[in-house]
Amino acid sequence: MTLWRRLWESVGTLGGKLSGFFGTGCPAEASDAFAMAVVALGAKMAKSDGRVTRDEVLAFREVFRIDDADLPDVERLYDLARQDVAGFDLYARRIARMFAGRGEVLETLLDGLFHIAQADGALHENEILFLETVAEIFDLPDSVFEEVRLRNLPARDRSSYDLLGVSPDMPLAEIRRHWRRLAARLHPDRLQGEGLPPEAVRLTEQRLASINAAWDSIRRDGRAATPQPGI
Repeated sequence: MTLWRRLWESVGTLGGKLSGFFGTGCPAEASDAFAMAVVALGAKMAKSDGRVTRDEVLAFREVFRIDDADLPDVERLYDLARQDVAGFDLYARRIARMFAGRGEVLETLLDGLFHIAQADGALHENEILFLETVAEIFDLPDSVFEEVRLRNLPARDRSSYDLLGVSPDMPLAEIRRHWRRLAARLHPDRLQGEGLPPEAVRLTEQRLASINAAWDSIRRDGRAATPQPGI
């Protein structure tokens, strides 16, 4: 049974209410909790600007790399979350309790929500307020929220420094140390060993690829800007 079929059947046993899924503590499978968290919050956020676009639904699919065969179950869950009368803050608070002390899980979830919010090419005022409120409920520092925001800007508006969360005026050696610490923290083997849900690991793999590419770009630019002996 796939993750999405299992989630749909679990919600069915709770009378079709997603809020019930978060009501009795974390399920046995952490991946279930993480996936349902993105379903619930992603659907609520998609409505925050007053409309749900096809791009936002497709972006949700991109976050989880959903197979065609699983798409009907995902769409049913997504629609159910949109129609649920429970407020998004109820979901966010219960998710925060589920992953208390697991800041990397909550930051990764916020990353996924930013990806969905940016799918229609703009970050609307209500979406920003939604994301700020979720980050506050998750007890993520303002600095973490700003790093997530910067690395989720459209490609034309962000730099390699934004992706790494560093300042352009930092020495190259210091940027390299920051990159190495970040790459070590995001390594899939380490995250799996710490019990990070597989769905969250996949998201961090995408981030790891982007910071490696960012460091390579900064390294090349820094080397080109450094005077060479005899020149």
